[in-house]
Amino acid sequence: MKSGLAVRALDSAVARRGQVAGCIVLSDCGSQFRSRKFVAVLARHSMIGSTGRVGAAGENAAVESFFALLQKNVLDRRAWATRQEVRIAIVTWIERTYHRRLRQRRLARLTPIEYETTMTPPAALAA
Repeated sequence: MKSGLAVRALDSAVARRGQVAGCIVLSDCGSQFRSRKFVAVLARHSMIGSTGRVGAAGENAAVESFFALLQKNVLDRRAWATRQEVRIAIVTWIERTYHRRLRQRRLARLTPIEYETTMTPPAALAA
């Protein structure tokens, strides 16, 4: 992926959602997320990139923790006959359990939905 695509995607997300200063932008560690153009767009929107130097394992800990929970609570529970079954199970777990019931220590013991509701400015909610 070229950095221009990542830049346009971030600009589009900010245009739809509104400015969320201090937001951490999680990436898949692709090189485009460390490009000068993308870093400049992050700064323009007062956002922080989640990845830094290569080999900084701590930066990926939150994502690894999420996928470990997903593996334990959904994927390893049974054999899946189709990809569609797995998709539905993953979305259901994320929306019903992860976002609404699992309290996160790093989010002041709030669920992700509670945290986002608390931290989102009223203007962004009206949009």
